[in-house]
Amino acid sequence: MPSPYLEIKGLTKRIGHRVLFEDISFTINEREHIGLIAKNGTGKSTLLSIIAGKEGDDGGTMIFRNDLKVGYLEQTPTINAQELEGKNDEYMQRYKRFLTQMKITEEEAARPEAQLSGGQVKRIALSRVLAGEPDLLILDEPTNHLDLEMIEWLENILSRSTMAILMVTHDRYFLDRICSSIIEMDNSRIYTYKGNYSYYLEKRQERIDNMNAEIARANNLYRTELEWMRSTPCARTSKARYRIESFYELEKRAKQRIEERNVRLEMGGTYIGNKIFEARNVCKAFGDHIILKDFNYNFARYEKLGIVGNNGTGKSTFVKMLLGIEPHDSGRIDIGKTVRFGYYSQQGMAFRDDQKVIDAVRDIAEYVDMGNGEKLSAGQFLQHFLFTPEEQYSYIYKLSGGERRRLYLCTVLMKAPNFLILDEPTNDLDIVTLQILEDYLKNFHGCIIIVSHDRYFMDRVVDHTLVFQGDGNIQDFPGSYSQYRQWKKQNDKEQGAKSKEQGVRSKEQEKSDGRNQNRARRLTFKERQEFNQLEKDIAALEAEKKQIETALCGGTTSVEEITNMSKRLPILTEELEEKEMRWLELSEFA
Repeated sequence: MPSPYLEIKGLTKRIGHRVLFEDISFTINEREHIGLIAKNGTGKSTLLSIIAGKEGDDGGTMIFRNDLKVGYLEQTPTINAQELEGKNDEYMQRYKRFLTQMKITEEEAARPEAQLSGGQVKRIALSRVLAGEPDLLILDEPTNHLDLEMIEWLENILSRSTMAILMVTHDRYFLDRICSSIIEMDNSRIYTYKGNYSYYLEKRQERIDNMNAEIARANNLYRTELEWMRSTPCARTSKARYRIESFYELEKRAKQRIEERNVRLEMGGTYIGNKIFEARNVCKAFGDHIILKDFNYNFARYEKLGIVGNNGTGKSTFVKMLLGIEPHDSGRIDIGKTVRFGYYSQQGMAFRDDQKVIDAVRDIAEYVDMGNGEKLSAGQFLQHFLFTPEEQYSYIYKLSGGERRRLYLCTVLMKAPNFLILDEPTNDLDIVTLQILEDYLKNFHGCIIIVSHDRYFMDRVVDHTLVFQGDGNIQDFPGSYSQYRQWKKQNDKEQGAKSKEQGVRSKEQEKSDGRNQNRARRLTFKERQEFNQLEKDIAALEAEKKQIETALCGGTTSVEEITNMSKRLPILTEELEEKEMRWLELSEFA
């Protein structure tokens, strides 16, 4: 049995009269990778902060293993030079190595925080936490502000790590590929699932179905007992008293609810014509930093376009140019007359903290046209976005980061746009909200541009991808991001093999022309042995990969086996790719 790093018993936290969680208990074991899932506003970040010792609780105990080293990455980290004072040489070497891997120079890392972007701050903070080699690593939304390259790098590091990990993230691919356990906080209770995110989804639905069936049975019995209570004098016998007490316990069970509040986005967009926008030879640069270079694009009606690329390649600048917020240097951008933009920016909306939620919406409109002849009041519309009547009259300063983002999304969609531009919409939103938002966007009768580093979200929504590669180079790919990644890997292999083949041909041509009198390169005895062994290794790895993929889809594999296989698969895939590349190198001379 793995030894426990941390045991939490009966932990409770309140903010004013609001109970975030109450009497929750769970254990974090050695090497265990746990994903924490809950709706916005239920205290996920607060719980992580309490465990990290940054915030106090209102009851319960936390028992840490002796000398346990804890590392904590906050959702919005801050950095300062004092944190590095007194660190030994061994730590500083690791820190500098992580900075290099995360593409941060030492000069950038030494700058004041005010001179850095959000992505740079996140990478520096991550480097500092990882360099400390903690036994327990606590991560609050680690993928926020990271580009796809860095997310995949971090995913690879953490999936192989022997550290215990407790994380909150909305990135479902990240969650699925790293975590071996899922803890769900729901209605102040804790549910633990020993498997990855895919396993959690399956078992959670089983739990809800079983609970609903139990509630239905309790309701049937409750109606029978209610008739007895109303029709029978309550004789003071022990039997009658026992039945009365049982009735009240039964009443509690019957009135239970599995609360599945959903964002029901059923608004109809306004009419949009055939002309959307056309970009002709558009150029944009900030000094020597080129964003667009003779960019041409004709946006199709009802197109759902995803934009991806590393930080600093100009994704947000591009959409701001489209909206007229940022001017372009040359070229033309023609927007159709029927286009009505709805813009959800990465920075979010600046709400007044002293304003109530309902008033922030009423400032835009008292009534919202749903596009089907139906009108909703501001309060009714907010209920579609998970804001209860009580929460609507709460002040905005009391909202969590995710609740603020949900309110912002509400203010964008209530204007009934027919062209949505969403810049990093998944940051701070909980998974339930994301699932409903995805379904809405897939059925949206209008145009969509999404800038996002959330691979799962992009794969579910977009059907066309622009990849910003830097220096004004943009790859136009007719498919989802994952399809692009698969194509790129295959294309890179083919191009590598082709360039090496051309190199071999060039050398052979030089020899035939008399320019190279040396004997043609042949495999050494040792390389020949390696080449033969690689063929065997590749065949074995491919067989193992196929076996794992079949087992994961079979439905008869145990939870422990699913967990081990889910952790093995990405390592196996990377090992296979490395051996295939080495085989290609040696095959030139075989």
